[in-house]
Amino acid sequence: MTDTPQARTARAVLGRRLAAGGVLLVVAACLFGVVAAEVTSGTRLPAIDIEVANWLHRHATPPLVTAMLVWTQLHSTVAVGAYAAVAALVLALERNWRHATLVVVAVGGGLAVNALMKLAFHRARPSFDDPLLTLATYSFPSGHVAGSTIFYGLAVAAVFARTTHARWRAFAVVAALLAIALVAFSRMLLGVHYLSDVVAAFAEGTVWLTFSLGALAMIGRDAANDRAAEPA
Repeated sequence: MTDTPQARTARAVLGRRLAAGGVLLVVAACLFGVVAAEVTSGTRLPAIDIEVANWLHRHATPPLVTAMLVWTQLHSTVAVGAYAAVAALVLALERNWRHATLVVVAVGGGLAVNALMKLAFHRARPSFDDPLLTLATYSFPSGHVAGSTIFYGLAVAAVFARTTHARWRAFAVVAALLAIALVAFSRMLLGVHYLSDVVAAFAEGTVWLTFSLGALAMIGRDAANDRAAEPA
């Protein structure tokens, strides 16, 4: 097998991406761990959660509530799952099996992990005398935010894979972060999640997305090595 300059460059790029992904995964996992520890046994963060929840509830105007209800429904776990199913189907029709599998594993697996986390922490949702929205499920971490983080993260990864133009890449990252932040805000304004719920969900989604993308990169590298090792 000939070690061409192109092959060495590809390995170097993959190595840098995996290293950056590893750092991001560790940082996000540590953030989730810190928030989870505070939620279960701390006092400072839960107190901040209550203050933020009460402030948002007092300032929730009817037009803003209506807008946030629409936005939150567009990013429910069912909606995100449907978006992912359509994307995976399109990729499958194009016979892009690796990326179709990535979408299914990243979104489907991430939502499943979130459901397990809710059962593990079984944190009650915020409570108000005049609630804007009531849900019987657990609060920590937010499924809407976790699913949106994974889905928009996949969209950003797709943009990065298709262009090296810094402007488009920056636009994709900023747009995704704003969309996720708006989902988090909608959940807090509607009184169904605390601040720590959405922060932990963002960290959780980032961990799962980074793991999924890293696994895809490793599988692609192994497949490329196998092809290169085949006799002419």
